[in-house]
Amino acid sequence: MNILLISTSYPTNNEDWRGRFIADMAESLSRCHDIRLKTWMPPGSLPPGVSDAALAEESQWLVNLLAQGGIAHILRTKGIKGMSAVFGLLRRLWQVFRRESDIDVLHVNWLQNALPLWGNNRPAVISVLGSDYKLLQIPGMILLLRQVFKQRKCVIAPNAQWMGMLLEKKFGDIAEIHPVPFGVHQRWFDIVRQKTQSKRLWLIVSRLTHNKIGPLFEWGERVFTGDDELHLFGPMQDTMSVPKWVHYHGATYPEALEKEWFPKASGLVTLSRHDEGRPQVMIEAMAAGLPVIASDLIAHRDIIRDRETGWIVRSVQEFEEAISFLSDPKNNDQMGTAAHEWIVRHIGTWQDCAKRYADIYRKLTG
Repeated sequence: MNILLISTSYPTNNEDWRGRFIADMAESLSRCHDIRLKTWMPPGSLPPGVSDAALAEESQWLVNLLAQGGIAHILRTKGIKGMSAVFGLLRRLWQVFRRESDIDVLHVNWLQNALPLWGNNRPAVISVLGSDYKLLQIPGMILLLRQVFKQRKCVIAPNAQWMGMLLEKKFGDIAEIHPVPFGVHQRWFDIVRQKTQSKRLWLIVSRLTHNKIGPLFEWGERVFTGDDELHLFGPMQDTMSVPKWVHYHGATYPEALEKEWFPKASGLVTLSRHDEGRPQVMIEAMAAGLPVIASDLIAHRDIIRDRETGWIVRSVQEFEEAISFLSDPKNNDQMGTAAHEWIVRHIGTWQDCAKRYADIYRKLTG
């Protein structure tokens, strides 16, 4: 089967944090024996046997788009002035969808990238993430997407089960809704946690925006003292001041988390108020046996079994209770082990994810 994988994010090298899940997706799909994979996305190191469908001008345009923070960030910060980037993306995707005429299935990540499918009838898989839900709030967008989906055999594949209900309501009569959870790279399962730290290190790995950080700085000021330290990793994307008691390291990359930070951490923290889908860093931390303390979002409740595989917090009091409980090594180990086992049973590896996608491709092509 000839598959074209579409994404507007991809890591340029091993130290680039952007689009890591797309790199894992492409690598796992390339290992499926009956798939010949092409990609259209920002330039980076592709797996063996995978070809690049982007023209030189398109690759450079995507590099510039990433340098500006991507479409969502451009629209959030520039508003109507960012529409030129949107139209530039749609025009280039419209061209590649018509240029690549030998493709059996178009696999598109993010709903916005499905709009230029208009006018052809090739089968498509649309991977839907949590950020796509804001797109659906734009007047007329659901009607426009429905017209696109009607023109083909189409599977809409949200990466979390909880997204299926709304998608079924809006598109279930014209497309199959089939949740496909993203996998976890084996390296996260293989991490061995250290138990000899004099300090308890709590990690937050996130883009720095006001919604992503949430109430962390207010709630954490009286918690992360003495033997408890908060280490923050991620690119600064909003203007905000990081308190002095926070150990801020800037953007990071998977190898640093895998080799240095996850083995010695006491847990991962996220108090996000953002429109999350299924945060990949959370399931990677859980696969590594790290307990996760998370805000009360449907995306977090979809992963965490409260006080069993992690801790859902709704107030500063519950946050302090979670830190106190997980500061006990026995409690920490038990919850971390339960988190690891849940990910093994319900998420699996990226190769498991690739098999789920391959089954859908076969179904669409007959």
